Amino acid sequence: MYVKIAPCWKDYLEEEFGKPYFSDLVKFVKEEYRQYTIYPPGPEIFSAFDHCNFEDVKVVIIGQDPYHGPGQANGLCFSVRDGVRKPPSLLNIFKEIKNDLGKEIPESGNLERWAAQGVLLLNATLTVRANTAGSHQNKGWEGFTDAVIKKVSEEREGVVFLLWGAYAQKKGAVIDRNKHLVLQSAHPSPFAADRGFFGCKHFSKTNEYLRKLGKKEIDW
Repeated sequence: MYVKIAPCWKDYLEEEFGKPYFSDLVKFVKEEYRQYTIYPPGPEIFSAFDHCNFEDVKVVIIGQDPYHGPGQANGLCFSVRDGVRKPPSLLNIFKEIKNDLGKEIPESGNLERWAAQGVLLLNATLTVRANTAGSHQNKGWEGFTDAVIKKVSEEREGVVFLLWGAYAQKKGAVIDRNKHLVLQSAHPSPFAADRGFFGCKHFSKTNEYLRKLGKKEIDW
């Protein structure tokens, strides 16, 4: 089955594209786009992979599903398009970066600049129906993104996985913690950030680990 994803990822994920669940998923997603407003726009479903080559992955951040409001989702977890108001979770991420590293909160919530430095911004579910959170869960995306996480864990070394909240932590069960750094905390949403996300210092800890490995730090 042909899937429009960056060639460097296609080589590693080809096996998934041939599985029955993925064929069913493609049929479901195509029908959803035909009938409803779905986010992100079709060409941006695999944006997380298009903006971050497999060989360049230094950090993986795991989200749940795309933002479901008009014009928000751009295919990267927690990220929004330029000019779009920052959702609360993203604003809390920037607040923690400011507290941790002293960097001012940026004007734009577009995280493509992180992806370009090797941060894979991976949602567990890559599509969602407008105004209906979780509407594309349990349709097959989770199996695909589990395979992505497993492949990065197996094929790469010294990657930092940032697992915010119980959902991301559960997806992180397949990560080999002997060869990667796994950092866990509460989710950055307003409902949970005060319970351990604020003060987690994941951004400085990530850069410290990369520095020790001789890798270039992330400019958060």
